[in-house]
Amino acid sequence: MTLLYTTMKTPIGIIHLMADEHVLLGANFGTFDALVSSLDDADAQRGIDRVKRIPVISDLVDDYFDGDIEAINAIAVRQPGAHFSQAAWKAMRKIKAGKVLSYADLAQRAGSPAAVRAAGTACAKNAIVVVVPCHRVVKTGGALGNYAYGLNAKEWLLRHEGAL
Repeated sequence: MTLLYTTMKTPIGIIHLMADEHVLLGANFGTFDALVSSLDDADAQRGIDRVKRIPVISDLVDDYFDGDIEAINAIAVRQPGAHFSQAAWKAMRKIKAGKVLSYADLAQRAGSPAAVRAAGTACAKNAIVVVVPCHRVVKTGGALGNYAYGLNAKEWLLRHEGAL
């Protein structure tokens, strides 16, 4: 079965989405090539069909940007990564919309309290932005920290969700 690819306009730019049926494999505000390079080897070998919308996923992303900030919680995800990154991404998905977590707290929730830098790396390597909400992870003390697509985008997402 081929993968599905689409783009959608959002208030902070074009989001690229890649899915295997109803499982989101990648989401970024970057490029198609970056999306493909984030896939695991088996998925990267598969064919890709460009579609106008990905069933269910596109609707849920639209709902999120239209104000239903919990809509993205219904999207199943899968991305390759080391054990700690997987644990960190799972912990990110548990951060409620409208809340933030520090990198140190994320490291603890991912099972390695001393791995604060690794928590930051997991955020940086997250290939499923918005849905795996790395934008909800901030520095201790509340400073926004970094975001691959710029601090303006991170700030917009956090304001949209009511965290700022």
